[in-house]
Amino acid sequence: MSEPLSGHDGPYDAPIVVRGFSVLPEWIDYNGHMNVGFYGVVFDMALERLMVDHLGLGEGQVAALGQGPYVLQSSMNFLREAQPDEPLYFRFRMLDADQKRGHYFAQMVSGVDDVVCATQEALFMNVSHATGRSEPYSDWAAARLARMVADHADLEPASQVGQQIGIRRK
Repeated sequence: MSEPLSGHDGPYDAPIVVRGFSVLPEWIDYNGHMNVGFYGVVFDMALERLMVDHLGLGEGQVAALGQGPYVLQSSMNFLREAQPDEPLYFRFRMLDADQKRGHYFAQMVSGVDDVVCATQEALFMNVSHATGRSEPYSDWAAARLARMVADHADLEPASQVGQQIGIRRK
């Protein structure tokens, strides 16, 4: 299949904002705020909306082509606790992409006071479901990823991008 089933060719907002989430009761741990594991879940839910609504690389395209994006590496920074029932939205920027991969940065933002609660930086790759190996994106998908990178190129760099993990010693 050489045509997208969803999404659009741009231009893309810089950053792309994805709304419509809130901290669910089952995500709350014994500390009274959102458990660390559910940060990854809701980042993934927001990424799926970005993939479908903007890039056309979501579930429908996976079913049609037998290939889709797999996250290879992810790093999260937890900046503030997310509270029960707190509304959340996400800001995405595509940092880089090639024929098979994309590199993005996302911020989870409180819908109450617009404070960033967490960030995620991740690398994803298009993978064939038949072979389990990387597969180049269709030309239209690679073009959309490249356009998104270009549309996001002038965003101010985020301090969390590219951070190493470790104990800082003086």
